[in-house]
Amino acid sequence: MGEHDHRMRKRGKIVLIGFLLVASFFLLTEHTAHFLGVLPYLILLACPLMHLFMHHGRGGHQHSHEPGQAPAGLPANPNGRIEGEPR
Repeated sequence: MGEHDHRMRKRGKIVLIGFLLVASFFLLTEHTAHFLGVLPYLILLACPLMHLFMHHGRGGHQHSHEPGQAPAGLPANPNGRIEGEPR
């Protein structure tokens, strides 16, 4: 009986995957205009999310560094000055 259950579960998974593929095809073809209408808002939503995740490894917005020393994540010039620092 274990072999029969295994075959039925495998067949059920194949049917479920087929159903999901067909349903997603029809959702995509019938609702493309709705999706394209929301796309600009999704891009705008991505901006603050990228801002949050891209500052993760650099300590955020902390600007406390010694004069003449490059902030974390920014390389110093070969002459020892920081880019944009007054002479």
